[in-house]
Amino acid sequence: MKIGLIGYGKMGKAIERIALERGHSIVYKIDSKNTIDQVDLTIADVAIEFTQPGLVVKHMETCIEKQVPIVVGTTAWQSELDRISKLVSEKNGSLLHASNFSVGVNILFHINEKLAALMSSHSEYKAQIEEIHHVQKLDAPSGTAVSLAQGLIENNQNYTSWKAKTGSWPAVTAEELPIQALREPDVPGTHTISYISKIDTLTLSHEAHSRDGFALGSVIAAEFLFGKKGIYTMRDVLAF
Repeated sequence: MKIGLIGYGKMGKAIERIALERGHSIVYKIDSKNTIDQVDLTIADVAIEFTQPGLVVKHMETCIEKQVPIVVGTTAWQSELDRISKLVSEKNGSLLHASNFSVGVNILFHINEKLAALMSSHSEYKAQIEEIHHVQKLDAPSGTAVSLAQGLIENNQNYTSWKAKTGSWPAVTAEELPIQALREPDVPGTHTISYISKIDTLTLSHEAHSRDGFALGSVIAAEFLFGKKGIYTMRDVLAF
């Protein structure tokens, strides 16, 4: 399969290495010196996008217009999802997006929802989410933390919304789920969901050891998207 990389930072380089190991070829690498307007996107079977929240919407729009299937790992753009979904439908395009491509994290998403439902009748346990990432990460809380929060709220009647703060825990009401976003050097990503009572604490956690899990998942997603039309997520890839 011919893969185009939109974004060639640390993630892009990890994706390139794993894609080559899996027998694919890289046909272009888009970055600040080689922009999306300078490249024939159509030579790729699938494009994989990891850039910045301020750039991702244009990248999606351009790929959809040019009929290039695109896998998107950038987060903090979901307010535009309805509009992008309409464009995919109008252009008969192909989009696969996820807040996190790690197989382990997507299993965590699934378990998080099941546990939230189980804990719904145990209001003595107070839930909270902590996420830790490297200092270069631009969005806080992370897209993964937001996905975990949404999954918990949708399955636990005790919470109606979430509230986040960088560096410390936010002050919350009883119905708000607190998220603490920490930024530390050289942390690929750690997410922890805790249920705390006076008696004990129940914890779910995922710690990434490197970017390879995210990179591998994005290549697996590209393999899944190849030849398909419509909008997909990692739930479709992993058949949850």
